[in-house]
Amino acid sequence: MSDPLIIVGSGMAGLGLARQVRARDARRAITLITADSGADYSKPLLSTGFAKGMPPERLAMRSPIDVADAFQMTMRTHTRVDGIDPRTQTLSIGAERLPYGELVLATGAAPSPPFTVADEVRDRVCTINDLDDYRDFYAALSRRPQGARVAIVGAGLVGCEFADDLLAGGHRVALVAPEAAPLARLLPPALGRVLGEAMHDAGIDMRLGRTVASLQRDGETVALALDDGETLPADLVLIATGLAPRTALADTAGLAVSEAGIQTDRYLATAQPDIHALGDCACVAGLNAMYVQPLQASAKALAATLTGTPTPVAYGAWPVLVKTPSCPVVALPPRQTPARWRIEGEGDDLSALAEDENGHLLGFALTGACVRRKVELARAAPPLLP
Repeated sequence: MSDPLIIVGSGMAGLGLARQVRARDARRAITLITADSGADYSKPLLSTGFAKGMPPERLAMRSPIDVADAFQMTMRTHTRVDGIDPRTQTLSIGAERLPYGELVLATGAAPSPPFTVADEVRDRVCTINDLDDYRDFYAALSRRPQGARVAIVGAGLVGCEFADDLLAGGHRVALVAPEAAPLARLLPPALGRVLGEAMHDAGIDMRLGRTVASLQRDGETVALALDDGETLPADLVLIATGLAPRTALADTAGLAVSEAGIQTDRYLATAQPDIHALGDCACVAGLNAMYVQPLQASAKALAATLTGTPTPVAYGAWPVLVKTPSCPVVALPPRQTPARWRIEGEGDDLSALAEDENGHLLGFALTGACVRRKVELARAAPPLLP
């Protein structure tokens, strides 16, 4: 039997690829290696679970055993790959040397805290990037009284979604971020202010234009010292300041990496023969798109390539739906800096159209009732990766 296809990572990218490969080839030997528990779950549901009171086991659709059975593959959980030797086509796992025929890195991205967390507060400071993280945070919340005070550091996509979700779950939420308005990478300032005001009106303590100077233990709570001299008490701190592609393993193989991820071409291939990268860790033809639809398109294209039909990936004009019930938001960020943002509407119902100097649509952002325009505008916008 030939050496197997080995996938490193069990997130939506890794499991999605295994599913697609198995659908095209019933006999291909597949081994999936993951440092996590390996359960099959939908990552977007992590930021909707607290409002619904969903324990971690309800978010898991299938156990690792069920996943391995469904895809007829070998699955090694809680296993870390230490290195890759492209010359011998082997992985290092401790003293073990595991050969591969083709290798796919689907290692995802890791939270990138803006400061060092001291040991004295580490048990009160969390990130949520996967089901295991959700499990830990859910347990920590369960040990606190109902209506726990949660300070969220970061007002990007993850921070805003969890702020709304935790508030709906009955907790007291404060949001701290240096930007003047939420979702600064997705929304022009006018629409960011609409979202920020809606979150404030819903009951979230918005501490925008502020940074955390230090975290200190104060009995059973954490005191966040802000740069304006105020102190914000919290039972738990959730750091949501963005993700950085996991590239360390690729670096051991001499693959080209950057802050945007592992460099691949449109076939998800790296410069090393038989090594591909997929999902949040990959920078595909110069673009890292950490969203569900590009990931799914990449998994489908790569599965075709790995089963004998070389297929370049293409990304459509896929808007991002932000899960903030306090103010619905949809955005399609332009790939290039627009000449202008043309804003239409009034109140909370705004459409912002990113245009070039000739008035051509490059992207858009929508709030309130205007989110109904997402299909119409997506059809008129250029694809993310043609």
